[in-house]
Amino acid sequence: MVPRFSLTRAIPVLLWLMLASLVTLTAYAQTPAAAPGSPPKRILVLGDSLSAEYGLARGSGWVQLLQNRIDEQAPGHTVINSSISGETTIGGLSRLPALLAEHDPDIVILELGGNDALRGLQLGTTENNLRDMARAARAAGAQVIVVGMQIPPNYGRAYANRFQAAFGLVAEEEKAELVPFLLEGVATDPALFQADRIHPTAQAQPIMLDNVWPVLQPLL
Repeated sequence: MVPRFSLTRAIPVLLWLMLASLVTLTAYAQTPAAAPGSPPKRILVLGDSLSAEYGLARGSGWVQLLQNRIDEQAPGHTVINSSISGETTIGGLSRLPALLAEHDPDIVILELGGNDALRGLQLGTTENNLRDMARAARAAGAQVIVVGMQIPPNYGRAYANRFQAAFGLVAEEEKAELVPFLLEGVATDPALFQADRIHPTAQAQPIMLDNVWPVLQPLL
């Protein structure tokens, strides 16, 4: 015997299905959309031999290691290495406008100043050049990271202290981020330097990257 269809019995079932669908749709509508990821950023590194892989195998310097880490942890961002061995703040300042126009960077890392001291340039000149580069980068819409450097005390304790302080002073005045010392954890270990005792070895590059990364990462 075929059971007869009962509309009276079916109505409660239909109402339950409609109510369940309504609840599901309401819950879906109230679920917040996933926040879009931050847009890819261009990171311009303007540095000297410490960033230009001097004496190192291609691809082993801290700047390339930075790109590798970004590719792993925050893919999409691009690192542009415009570092030149022997570069001073004078050279960096003269090159920066063209680099800003060409690359339109979102972040500029200024790793210059060490060669100024080696060449005996006036400390005031170094400080002014760093300040002008930071201002130019900010005017172009980029965030700025100033990378600090130190020199041995044989240059004179007073000069060495003023030189070290200049980077923090510029960063504070220009509202830039500061890496206190690129060679932190490297400078006191002779085994981490090449035969010239000036340029770090490949083994030192990850340490240098780790000094920069905590300052850069929040900007990404």
